[in-house]
Amino acid sequence: MAGVGRLSSKDAVLLLCDMQEKFRPNIFQFTNIVSNAARLLQASRVLDIPAILTEQYPKGLGPTVPELGAGDLKPHAKTSFTMMSEDVVGELQAVGNPKQAILCGIEAHACIACTTFDLLEKGMEVHIVADAVSSRSQTDRLFALSRLRQSGAFLTTTEAVLLQLVQDARHPNFKEIQTLMMQPSPDTGLLAFFSAL
Repeated sequence: MAGVGRLSSKDAVLLLCDMQEKFRPNIFQFTNIVSNAARLLQASRVLDIPAILTEQYPKGLGPTVPELGAGDLKPHAKTSFTMMSEDVVGELQAVGNPKQAILCGIEAHACIACTTFDLLEKGMEVHIVADAVSSRSQTDRLFALSRLRQSGAFLTTTEAVLLQLVQDARHPNFKEIQTLMMQPSPDTGLLAFFSAL
């Protein structure tokens, strides 16, 4: 069944890319992007999915925003556009080299794109959470999503990820995940992307 893209909590890692203070005023739909990523992080804790956090040049761009709820994660500082620094690769090995990456953060055409290319080249399946990914420009964001889809990444949404990870209303953690979906995900301007396909 290679290429289907069915998520499994046993094989996944959540990658949280560069959701930092200095980006707040400039990123399209920043508040909603972070809100969706925060739900994914909460779900990863419920389902014992490891989460890895990076920060782009934190000395200049500031810390991860508090509303992500990632205060317990050790951020990996970087200057490269990929998340796949030596530290992050080491952390992936420490959590058992997961086969699937659930990727969210910023910016879609820069760090999300470079990370996706590196993960795909490593043979990992990449699930980009489109309503938890953005750029300063909506044009860059939408073209990046289209480009990454061409490269073999799966595009998905926050709620779709939550449901795929539990698969069944009888899952022991379904009620906790259901609670995270009580409010529908906010519109982050993705309909323009699909109308262009």
